[in-house]
Amino acid sequence: MHLAEFLLLCACCTVLSAKSSRPNIIFILADDYGFHDIGYHKSEIKTPNLDKLAAAGVKLENYYVQPICTPTRSQFMSGRYQIHTGLQHGIIWSSQPNGLPLDSPTLADKIKQAGYSTHAVGKWHLGFYKDDYLPTNRGFDSYYGYLTGSEDYFTHKRCDDHDSRYSFCGLDLRNNTTPVFNETGHYSTYLFTERAISVIKDHDESKPFFLYLAYQSTHAPLQVPGKYLNPYSHIKDLNRRNFAGMTACMDEGIGNITAALSATGQLENTLIVFSTDNGGQIYAGGNNWPLRGWKASLWEGGFHGVGFVYGDMLKNKGTVNNQLIHVSDWFPTLVGVAGGNTNGTKPLDGFDQWKTISEGGASPRKELLHNIDILTQPKGAKLFNNTFDTRIRAAIRVGDWKLITGSPGNGSWISPPHLSKETVVDKDDKAKNLWLFDIANDPNEHNDLSASQPDIVKKLLDRLEYYQKTAIPPRYPDPDPKCDPKLHGGVWGPWE
Repeated sequence: MHLAEFLLLCACCTVLSAKSSRPNIIFILADDYGFHDIGYHKSEIKTPNLDKLAAAGVKLENYYVQPICTPTRSQFMSGRYQIHTGLQHGIIWSSQPNGLPLDSPTLADKIKQAGYSTHAVGKWHLGFYKDDYLPTNRGFDSYYGYLTGSEDYFTHKRCDDHDSRYSFCGLDLRNNTTPVFNETGHYSTYLFTERAISVIKDHDESKPFFLYLAYQSTHAPLQVPGKYLNPYSHIKDLNRRNFAGMTACMDEGIGNITAALSATGQLENTLIVFSTDNGGQIYAGGNNWPLRGWKASLWEGGFHGVGFVYGDMLKNKGTVNNQLIHVSDWFPTLVGVAGGNTNGTKPLDGFDQWKTISEGGASPRKELLHNIDILTQPKGAKLFNNTFDTRIRAAIRVGDWKLITGSPGNGSWISPPHLSKETVVDKDDKAKNLWLFDIANDPNEHNDLSASQPDIVKKLLDRLEYYQKTAIPPRYPDPDPKCDPKLHGGVWGPWE
């Protein structure tokens, strides 16, 4: 064999080896799943499959998401803070002509460019008013799920009446771009688990796959097949009992998915990431004890998330990671795992955390902007000149320090129902609009240090001011009557 031919053969073998060694990636996102809702956080809800994966992987115990659905999903998919995508206020409602901007590649786009097949299953909630915003036009080869923010688990119908002037109702279930009409009565957790297993079994084995599995569980409405309630008959609070059953069904589904990976010989070469999208909703059975606050708040209970990573490629298996990690970090981290690059994106706010997670190294993230929301009603009086306006709803973490301004939402400490005597209700000061906490030493936010640490307050307010200068205007349009599913065959879908 000539030397040139030999070198070419070696190069080809190296490329093939690199491709075959790249792991499949499964990212599982639970909905409204609280900090106290997973077994290994001493919950009364049993999650044996999640606990097993987490124990064999790396538990992320200083991991942050966003307080509500769309912002977490947008930052995961874009790697950019919501102040940089115009999604810093509220969620994307079904009737709004809104979506994750098209001006930058998604995580799925970049992983697909790296040679992966890409599949999305479950909740989208990143806009669909135009075809361009559908998952199959945002980097996914296939999609099976619902486009809106929540719906009935059995009928797969969604009503949007968030604006009192309108009420729109329709079916929301799609296979790629085609509405699915024949799954009434089929519980969504079953549907999405079954589709995920099909992706695992049927994918082209000549290249790895990326599966984004965004379960409807455990978001309201609180619905679950009755058999999952039987082990929790001792839970007297009906919402909590239903929530426990929904969690059990999701945990079973994840166990079935890992079993399918094992049966097809793919488990050893699959990286699994599990995350919540925000804190648990107290009014719908979720719980974040001992953290303060809940879904939609800027307290730790709103966004200190449940998260872990599992996979044989981890060098630091069986450990707990306390480094600062944010949902936006998954973009560069997973693109890097896939052997891709972030060329062509707008400036990312996420950091590549692979060495941090896999090897236990220090996090490259030193600060975290939780959000700045100028559309929320201002609160109190402006406390300082020549820096960030404390009346504006915002929160930031710099090192161990966390600053909150404006109106952060209810700050009560709500224990699970069986420990209800420990609940402490926040007596909101209607005028107060500034809090400072040392999160490392006070993770449950009992001791406001804003009065005793004025220099730290000023430093963090200046950082908020810096970020605000980089923000684009928030996009939160009025409902568009043209969205009405009655005009589109009774189905939610693009209308422009």
